[in-house]
Amino acid sequence: MLSDVECCKFAPLIKSCVNKQEKIESFNPNSAGLKDANIYGLPFTNEESDLVIVPVPWEVTTSYGAGTSEGPGHVLEASFQVDLYHPEFPSLWKRGIGMLDVPEDMMLRSADLKQKARQIIEWWEDGVDVPNHAEAQAFQKEINEACEAMNQCVEEQVSAQLDAGKLVGLLGGDHSTPLGYFRAQAKRHDSFGILHIDAHKDLRIAYEGFTYSHASIMYNALQLPQITSLVQVGIRDFCAEEKEVADQHSDRVHVFTNAQLQRERYTGKNWMQQVDEIIARLPQKVHISFDIDGLDPTLCPNTGTPVPGGLWFDEATYLLSSLKRHGKTIIGFDLVEVAPGADDWNGNVGARMLWHLCGVLASN
Repeated sequence: MLSDVECCKFAPLIKSCVNKQEKIESFNPNSAGLKDANIYGLPFTNEESDLVIVPVPWEVTTSYGAGTSEGPGHVLEASFQVDLYHPEFPSLWKRGIGMLDVPEDMMLRSADLKQKARQIIEWWEDGVDVPNHAEAQAFQKEINEACEAMNQCVEEQVSAQLDAGKLVGLLGGDHSTPLGYFRAQAKRHDSFGILHIDAHKDLRIAYEGFTYSHASIMYNALQLPQITSLVQVGIRDFCAEEKEVADQHSDRVHVFTNAQLQRERYTGKNWMQQVDEIIARLPQKVHISFDIDGLDPTLCPNTGTPVPGGLWFDEATYLLSSLKRHGKTIIGFDLVEVAPGADDWNGNVGARMLWHLCGVLASN
């Protein structure tokens, strides 16, 4: 990322590096993004930015596709192709959006542990008695402890940015990564809800023996009493255990499956009406947890666990923007499960959804 001194080398575009306002006045948002600048080619340092993205390149427990740990880097690269004029949030770029450096040590640790997790999964698939298998239990213990350390690291990083007065977005990584963010929110808010856009409920209990599995993130979130409502949208793949968990917490968990939404449309209900019903289930304060596989997989074919169906891009952005229309207070967001493909289409879609999420958060 650019320091105040480094950005001075872009004198034709940024005449002065004295303060943020002068950068705003000197920067040309219609020009090509500065490759050595911050995310989206913006000239602001993280300190100058109102909104900071925390990247978490972690995918230890993913059990199908791979590559989500590379998501933050690919979204960052694709962000330079996004035009800075957003019709809904035309002055968004002036707020300043920064991104912390992608922690390479975390990515390396994730890759090492993913191999051990993969071995455990293969033992399960081969019918091995994993709970009584010494090496499997040693691997599992190491993974669970490392995932808890990751959660603590995320909580500390997010808390530091919130304490500095920043708006914060988290960029995964798999869907296990925002638990530390939820914990940080729980220490600052007596109650809040989660708008969860996903193909999956993620309510499994310690899936495959991993306490902090990507498939268990919302079950773990429900252990925080401050989360008074979990509204799940676009769900189309879940198991009996997850339905039981949702039923047990029916006062807090509200599920809008893709099949349900489609059936209603076939009988005449429109998306605006459905969105109004979705948002009515949320409390005043809302955190958005967006798994990219909540979208139709033609938009994100390389995500870890794609499922047919899902929201189209404009349907998702309409839902997110409607939170403001309903007067909700957005307290943060996470975007997860973006995995790179050969043509980097996933990174492109991820960068554009991230841009919209930034606009929704900054519009409070």
